[in-house]
Amino acid sequence: MRINKLFYLPLLVILLTAILIGCDNTVLDSQTSESKTSELNSIMGNSASEINAETGNFILAANRNFIRRDLGEFVASKGGEILFSHEGAGFALISGISEEEAIELAGINGVSLVEAEVEIQLESIKTDGVHDAQISDLGIMNDNPETAFFFARQWHLNAISAPDAWAAGKTGSSDVTVAILDTGIDYTYPDLAGLVDLDRSVSFIPGDDAIVNVIFPGAHPIADLHYHGTHVAATVSSNALAAAGVTSKTTLMGVKVCNVNGSCPTGAVLAGMLYAADNGADIANMSLGGLFLKSANPGFVSLINNVTNYVRQQGTLIVVAAGNSAVDLNRNIVPVEGGSLRAPSLFASYCDAPGVFCVSATGPEATAGVNGPWQNIDAVAPYTNFGSAINAAAPGGFASPVWAGCSTFSLQIPQCQTGAFILGLSGTSMASPHAAGVAALIKADTPRINPAQLSRELERASDKIDGNGRSPFYGQGRVNAATAVGL
Repeated sequence: MRINKLFYLPLLVILLTAILIGCDNTVLDSQTSESKTSELNSIMGNSASEINAETGNFILAANRNFIRRDLGEFVASKGGEILFSHEGAGFALISGISEEEAIELAGINGVSLVEAEVEIQLESIKTDGVHDAQISDLGIMNDNPETAFFFARQWHLNAISAPDAWAAGKTGSSDVTVAILDTGIDYTYPDLAGLVDLDRSVSFIPGDDAIVNVIFPGAHPIADLHYHGTHVAATVSSNALAAAGVTSKTTLMGVKVCNVNGSCPTGAVLAGMLYAADNGADIANMSLGGLFLKSANPGFVSLINNVTNYVRQQGTLIVVAAGNSAVDLNRNIVPVEGGSLRAPSLFASYCDAPGVFCVSATGPEATAGVNGPWQNIDAVAPYTNFGSAINAAAPGGFASPVWAGCSTFSLQIPQCQTGAFILGLSGTSMASPHAAGVAALIKADTPRINPAQLSRELERASDKIDGNGRSPFYGQGRVNAATAVGL
């Protein structure tokens, strides 16, 4: 018996007996096939589907009784450690055991999966530079998000009619919590100060914790050493000093599941989802993505489904990014120059999991300048994944990016440590928090709404950009904040 290996694209693409289909639906020759596969690897290698390395930890799926009664004794006997366990979802993350010991564990009655944990790289996103907000008084509070220093360039908030919602007094509620499963949050950034519940925030990245302790002693472990998580968080909820967010009162919970380099261990992500649900998150935003073969990883698919089902049952709606590889998720077709590559039975984590809300991206086709005007802001972003898994679209950026805060803890963009900078980014990672923010507005108005109802209401309130709803690119439409709050 061997340990299951989680094969994400692009590594698995090399191993596939894939069918390459040209634009005219004829099969390409073997030489062309090889070049297209190489190109696909290059494209997918910059997406969340890239494996960086095994972490040395193991993911386990087992029944409740085994996790409660037997797992601790087994791991202790091998000198290992249980980093995280959850009886309700039948999941555990284990360190300090060898592959041989993991094989032994996999053979025990009640254990359905033992898998080497891997790190998956965050979505590849387009970066359009940083700009200093030059805020003179960081202690002020802004009751009007439209007066944010950089609001003039935030086409994406106008695209979802957020100013109309704000004008009606719909700016969210501190009673609603959105968990940000990402690289962390800069809770000291002016737009985020006071919005992050540090008591409920947590890091599942011990390597980052050590770096934070050395470079930023005294900082909370969720300090964002990257920048991605802070940008996502400030899109959901912002004090609107440098840049506005969809809401300005929503409480944020930082759940660090990705490290300083943007690598996200699979076990940390699953643990983060469960933690968010068990600690009162109404909505969990996951701008992560990823693709792998269902046929090669049936146990991991089942584990993801178990986790997402549990999260939904606890009252948390999971909002996820569709991914940036322009993949047809229905037909499992990935575009390459001069043709397409078909990979059988793709699983889009986490879009294909039950009960999640999957978000594709829109963005302007052209812009005259940083403050507009913009041409066709509801155009489909050419990088977005698409298919029947899409619930709705939201602004992700293309010719003009999505603007939000940059972490002052960032080691990836050290310039951001020197002031209140905003960062322009494009990707479905940026689309997902727009939808999460609109969901937070709905939850503020209807506190008793459950995740299934919230998902349906978010779809219902979306503008039907392409036909009358259920488009492979827009899902039920592009989210609309004003419609969502009854305007």
